Amino acid sequence: MVEILKTVEEGIEAKLEQILNRSSFDDPQQVSAVQEIWENVEARGDEAILEYNARFDGADMEAEQLEVGPVEIEAAYKEVEDTFLKAIRKAIKNVGDFHKKQLRESWMDLKEDGVILGQKFTALEKVGIYVPGGRAAYPSSVVMNGVPAKVAGVEQIVMVSPPDKEGGLNPYTLVAAAEVGIDQIYKVGGAQSIAGLSFGTEMMPQVDKIVGPGNIYVTLAKKLAFGYVDIDMLAGPSEVLVLADKTANPRFVAADLLSQAEHDPMASSILITTSEQLAEKVDQELKNQLKDLSRVEIAREALKNYGAIIIAQDLAEAIELTNQFAPEHLEVVVDDPFAIVGRLNNAGAIFLGEYAAEPVGDYIAGPNHVLPTGGSARFYSPLNVDDFIKKSSIISYSKEGLEKVKNDALEIARVEGLDAHANSIKVRFEE
Repeated sequence: MVEILKTVEEGIEAKLEQILNRSSFDDPQQVSAVQEIWENVEARGDEAILEYNARFDGADMEAEQLEVGPVEIEAAYKEVEDTFLKAIRKAIKNVGDFHKKQLRESWMDLKEDGVILGQKFTALEKVGIYVPGGRAAYPSSVVMNGVPAKVAGVEQIVMVSPPDKEGGLNPYTLVAAAEVGIDQIYKVGGAQSIAGLSFGTEMMPQVDKIVGPGNIYVTLAKKLAFGYVDIDMLAGPSEVLVLADKTANPRFVAADLLSQAEHDPMASSILITTSEQLAEKVDQELKNQLKDLSRVEIAREALKNYGAIIIAQDLAEAIELTNQFAPEHLEVVVDDPFAIVGRLNNAGAIFLGEYAAEPVGDYIAGPNHVLPTGGSARFYSPLNVDDFIKKSSIISYSKEGLEKVKNDALEIARVEGLDAHANSIKVRFEE
């Protein structure tokens, strides 16, 4: 079903490179297309956005139809089930409770000589969140992007999502947005929505930061947006890596690998195990379970191109290889997962034990599912409250406190050749 490799044989490095480079952001045609959209929206605003809505989403709309109104929200509530409302409210609570623990308070350190140093935390004023749309429903994406912004204290949250051909948004997505407390919702997607949020248009406000994953065109637009506004990260296709020993249940492991493979033909599902017997059983389970999936062709292509089962010589080698992959989602299904969690340094989210199925993290557990991909877990973190907060340093000196460091500061200014810097301190001690 998938390629089975042993670390003692050749092929591991090539497979690793194939997986990590599957979503490069430098395709000339894609870059050129996004650049054209970017410049067009900057120059023509809503007029350009409406043209792209018609071209890419088949939605023929007027400017005043871009923003979702109360009537559409009310209609959406009538289309969703009570069971969904119960589930999404539980998800919002769990995600909110988790992210509230990340909040930090401003602080000041008062010294005896009158020096005061500190840090002030201030929520961003306006944040834009991108939610994939069209025919698909991604209410969980609304929750994961919107709730931490609300917890952080963001004053205005603006959501964008591509419309369907009738110029509407999925009712589940709209209800999730209403439950989270999104302030404004616009029916626009793709690179044009990122440009609109970056510059502001007649209808859309300019924001301070844009978060939320999208397709390659959205990602390239976010790359252009950085500097005009802040962004969260450059997200690629989804990925899961399962680190397992002989104690793992092959049926569970296969199901979890398929849960990511069904996302996208470029999704990556990797098993690293110390057990050759488990490797063979998981491969057979993948074949058995794949045929029952509604998205069988997508999952099959993902497994063929970016799936692998890797047999390591021992647990230490398996951990080393796992850190090298730096996966978005890491499942640890070994005899004692808590005994090795301290050695797992590179992962977006770590799931410990056979009942910590990755999808529970996507939907209901509480931690954020907006995670670093493509090996960027080496240096990126999951979306969190800090992403919606800026920090200001606070510095206050008395004359006594300044006098204590005066000569040191003057020495550094001398070395750097900045006379005015030095004079700024000297004049405070002249008669």
